[in-house]
Amino acid sequence: MSIKVGDTVPNATLGEFVTGDAPHSHAVEDLVKGKRIVLFSVPGAFTPTCTERHLPGYLELTEEFKAKGVDEVWCVAVNDVFVMEAWGRDRQVNGKIRMMADGSAEWVKKLGLVLDLSEKGLGQRAQRFSAYLEDGVVKALFVDEGGALDKSDAQTMLSQL
Repeated sequence: MSIKVGDTVPNATLGEFVTGDAPHSHAVEDLVKGKRIVLFSVPGAFTPTCTERHLPGYLELTEEFKAKGVDEVWCVAVNDVFVMEAWGRDRQVNGKIRMMADGSAEWVKKLGLVLDLSEKGLGQRAQRFSAYLEDGVVKALFVDEGGALDKSDAQTMLSQL
């Protein structure tokens, strides 16, 4: 069963490595407390659709999200903190988006949003989705099917705020 609008996101540990700092582990329940967060999840860092369309869309609209009262924008992927840091640096995220690593798919499993790409040699990944959270409660959720990017894009999320 996957998470739905009205649910509180489950707790898990997400990793974050900001360039020039040390890697950190964060409890989701602490990260979301008292915050309005837009997050989007991608099947993998450096993959074509994620790199060329999904991440850039959110990067371009970060200021518009903030203008609507969003405290933070997150990118979540089943990759390690080092890959997420390198991807953020490569895409010149520069702290506008928090690049969050769910290295063992712990959080996406609890969310019920796992994409099993084992047959393609990629293991378990996150489905492509986006969510808007207020104090950890899901207020909007968009889940794409297959490899599509037609529901969880930045413009769709912005239009819902």
